[in-house]
Amino acid sequence: MTNEEVKHNVTHTGQPKALYMLFMVEMWERFNYYGMRALLVLFMISAVVNFSTATASKIYGMFTALVYLTPVLGGYLADKYIGRRHSITIGAILMALGQFVLASYEIVHPYVALSIGLTLIIIGNGFFKPNISTIVGELYEPNDPRRDAGFTIFYMGINLGAMFAPIVCGFLGEPADPTSLAEAYKWKYGFMAAGVGMVIGLIWYLVSQNKYLGTIGLKPVTKEEKTEDSASKDAPLTPEEKDKIKAIFTFVFFAVFFFAFFEQAGSSLNVFALQQTDLTLTLPLIGEITLKASYFQSINPIFVLILAPIFAKMWVKMGDKELSIPAKFGWGLFLQGLGFVAVAIGAALYAAHGNPVSVIWLILVYLFCTMGELCLSPVGLSMVTKLAPAKFMSLFMGVWLLASFFGNLLAGKLASYYDTWSTTTLFSVPAILSILFGIIMWGMTAKIKRWMHGVK
Repeated sequence: MTNEEVKHNVTHTGQPKALYMLFMVEMWERFNYYGMRALLVLFMISAVVNFSTATASKIYGMFTALVYLTPVLGGYLADKYIGRRHSITIGAILMALGQFVLASYEIVHPYVALSIGLTLIIIGNGFFKPNISTIVGELYEPNDPRRDAGFTIFYMGINLGAMFAPIVCGFLGEPADPTSLAEAYKWKYGFMAAGVGMVIGLIWYLVSQNKYLGTIGLKPVTKEEKTEDSASKDAPLTPEEKDKIKAIFTFVFFAVFFFAFFEQAGSSLNVFALQQTDLTLTLPLIGEITLKASYFQSINPIFVLILAPIFAKMWVKMGDKELSIPAKFGWGLFLQGLGFVAVAIGAALYAAHGNPVSVIWLILVYLFCTMGELCLSPVGLSMVTKLAPAKFMSLFMGVWLLASFFGNLLAGKLASYYDTWSTTTLFSVPAILSILFGIIMWGMTAKIKRWMHGVK
């Protein structure tokens, strides 16, 4: 199958069939990552590792930051030497190995298992993450109106895996009493389940890539066969391309703060669920059940799966009136701010009464953050494939992921104050700043649109 045939081999939705093949690969990779992420901080403050909340939050922040730094190198190596398809394979193997090493904490010292396991996941993600997103972009022609909707559908794959992962890995791996050494053996089953998920995704990718992708992403950009416009790959950047790069870096700057607050999910919001939230629910016909804190990591992806089709359809239905990329970014930040207003109210109620608060406050923060996420994160992926010069496509996808690197560094720093600040203050900071940055982004819309030179 030629690359043109790949692009025009579509489903009844009008999207390329290859999109749904990549959807499945990304789903299992995110199952692998989010299953481990739901357990990581809880594992580090458990009796096995016995870190303080501040130390665990800093390590978590550094880990999740480095996960988004290595894609810059992974994107460069894929473009120049390896090819995007082979890079995805290398990344999947390393990430699966990382999970199994994490699960070996009873065989080797927990600090050793933690260090080596997280390092393998960091490196593997660097090869995997930028290249699969770039291949999704290659399924569309420039200015294809299906592109934003396609990336939103792809984003559903991310969140389908992220929805099941905390439930499966949390059920298997989170002990009823994390402070008990008698139950320390359970954590490994959660990490092993995450590793198995990545192996399943790798197998599916290896057996289906040739059928659905043709030769897309198979060779490094610098070794692709010469075409009529191949000379442009060696040409210097044009003024228009430089303007578009300015727009990319502006979006990256604002996304840093979005992700700094969004990534409280795995740290401060996770500990808030464990320590300050009433995890006992009474359900009709079922009776009383007690949830695990890690289960709340599934709320965001559940909302994504519900809302993503609505947002994807909305962008297409708006046609010429569709919001510009900077306008969508502004809404993403503003909505996230409203979510943190809600959880700050819940934290204030806990401070006032000293009793665990209703799960509704966590549900509200995840609802608003999810709506913000759908206005910013998949749109950001699509934005890079529209604005980045073709010869640097994977590199700039890595630059986009740098927003998550710096965001996660800030997220870890903010969460490290969990034991020293009141949670009301801790959650009020992202509420105020996120709303403020959303308003600033709206104010810059006209200038950014000029830099984009008609790209929508």
